[in-house]
Amino acid sequence: MSIETLESSLNTCVAQPGSTRLKVSEALVRRFNRSGPRYTSYPTADRFADDFGQEAYISQLQGRAATLKSPPLSLYFHLPFCESLCYFCACNKIVTQDRSRSAEYLDYLIREIEMVSMHLGSDRLARQLHLGGGTPTFLSNEEMALLMRTVRAHFHFSDDAEISVEIDPRTVSADTLSHLAELGFNRTSFGVQDFDPKVQEAIHRVQPLAMVQNAIDKSRALGFESVNTDLIYGLPKQSLGSFSLTLDTLIGLRPDRIALYNYAHLPQRFKAQRLIREDDLPDAETRLQIFLMSTERLLQAGYEYIGLDHFALPGDELNLARLDKSLHRNFQGYTTRSDSDLLGFGVSAIGKVGTTHVQNVRSLKEYCQCIDRHTLPTSRGFEMSPDDSLRQEIIMSLMCAMPVPMARLGSKYNIDFRDYFSAELNELGPFADADLVRTDEHSIQITESGRLFVRAISMIFDKYLQQRSTATYSRLI
Repeated sequence: MSIETLESSLNTCVAQPGSTRLKVSEALVRRFNRSGPRYTSYPTADRFADDFGQEAYISQLQGRAATLKSPPLSLYFHLPFCESLCYFCACNKIVTQDRSRSAEYLDYLIREIEMVSMHLGSDRLARQLHLGGGTPTFLSNEEMALLMRTVRAHFHFSDDAEISVEIDPRTVSADTLSHLAELGFNRTSFGVQDFDPKVQEAIHRVQPLAMVQNAIDKSRALGFESVNTDLIYGLPKQSLGSFSLTLDTLIGLRPDRIALYNYAHLPQRFKAQRLIREDDLPDAETRLQIFLMSTERLLQAGYEYIGLDHFALPGDELNLARLDKSLHRNFQGYTTRSDSDLLGFGVSAIGKVGTTHVQNVRSLKEYCQCIDRHTLPTSRGFEMSPDDSLRQEIIMSLMCAMPVPMARLGSKYNIDFRDYFSAELNELGPFADADLVRTDEHSIQITESGRLFVRAISMIFDKYLQQRSTATYSRLI
């Protein structure tokens, strides 16, 4: 397909019956594309204060325990070990072949679970659990069973709980997948990135199609309710044509969800990325065309656009949450659990309880030292003001393309919404002129075409963007 044909297709996308089909305008993408936060939290993690002690976190945990009816919990566990190094990866990870290291780490992780639980009281209903990494399945079957026994001893799960795990297709066996199903996991997420052998070699992550297909097929056979796959565009050796073939292959596998991430090349921050030849990276124009092509291809294949870089089949819970306005966003990305406190366990894990954001230490050595001292490994955090909470509600509503109820928020925070946000409402003008957002006396609403631009629109309500930060934000697209 030529670029000219592709552009014509992108700008004339027609809605299908029963679908909320997104229209993609390349002209608007070029106009509003900029660098900015992904808003998995507000304030964003780069605004967290260093040397944030455990006292504020403990206070929030105990305050939650004293509440007659606490919100359900979402649990995140960071398991940092990987067998080999992927050059593109920006995660906090430990590359090792020494399997004994996960057993030692698990001992400390269990102790952290016990310490946090001491402050929670008896109401510990969890509706969501996610294992991230690293490679969670670096743990042996026995270690994974011990972790889940410990979790279930300290938390009880709702009948509809989402229990998910990130999996490297290169290191997972049919036996491991069966074991995960027996432990109660009902969702899998596989890192695919790209099927092109040249790209895989350039990023040091070789995984043949058969390997990925077998993992997905086995997940379905075992009854996992949702299978997610990750793709990354902007990687070395990629082209518009090569990534089109990757999409052909992945669409044929029909995962329930697809995350289409934009690679951020930051070798000054992530040492592994220095192993990538910058001359091999696609230029900005090629990256843009890959994004436009990929979005249109996924829409044509029957996937619904959830937001940012997430797509899902129409019947997937993520899309159903989008349709019934219960979609939410937290440090795990888009989620169907909107009313949860998030507890993060393990090295560098991030959580949010009440009005307090917290992050654990990034170093494994520091993490173990904290646990040995019988202190929580909290190192960074942020206590939100009423203004922060108000802006959080606005930004999270915008990020999930839900109406921002100006009158209700004005009453809740005792403000005149239009007066309080007069400057921000004025800044919405260019987006309103492009029919990406609409405002009336009652609400602010992202339009269907505006859903691609929620980051740029949300940035208007972020007061901290006016202050200096050490963060380097990715381009919106």
